[in-house]
Amino acid sequence: MTSVEVETPHGPARAELHCAEEGRAALLLGHGAGGGIAAPDLVAVTRAATEAGVHVALVEQPYRVAGRRAPAPAKQLDAAWLAVAEDLGERWFADLPLIFGGRSSGARVACRTAEAGAASAVLCLAFPVHPPGKPEKSRLAELDGVEAPVLVVQGERDAFGQPEPSHNREVVLVPGDHSLKADVDAVYRAAQEWLVRVLRLLD
Repeated sequence: MTSVEVETPHGPARAELHCAEEGRAALLLGHGAGGGIAAPDLVAVTRAATEAGVHVALVEQPYRVAGRRAPAPAKQLDAAWLAVAEDLGERWFADLPLIFGGRSSGARVACRTAEAGAASAVLCLAFPVHPPGKPEKSRLAELDGVEAPVLVVQGERDAFGQPEPSHNREVVLVPGDHSLKADVDAVYRAAQEWLVRVLRLLD
């Protein structure tokens, strides 16, 4: 594991790199709004990806690196994320396809930036379709806007809602709520099976 700092327009971000033996792609994973990169689902997906032959970068947004808990505005999150993706793509993952991903808020960032960052696929953990109890405040447009293949791993009892599958989007429901802590093995399996299929497409 290697930790690197990346300058962004909104202060330094940090990326924790976990390298596969033979990396055929690189997966960038972002954290949730109030949580960090040690979330159990992110750890499970990191293991699944490296075992499938995908390098992983766990990306800490500048507000977390600076020690703040309140997330930055969406535009700042997106700009910082794209700066990290560009830097890692040049310095560490040259010529490899990039897959964007993250949990909750990080999944939203991955979706919003997928086109601008030329992501080959997007992996969403606990995508927050709407705030709890407010289905009218839907964020589904962010998910629907992704043209690349998408996997959404969602807890069966997620108070933030359930997205529907579509032509390019697989949705895997696993036991538990928004934290995805109840069955990390199910998260691991869903991510690994999907990544193996995505790698076939990219090859």
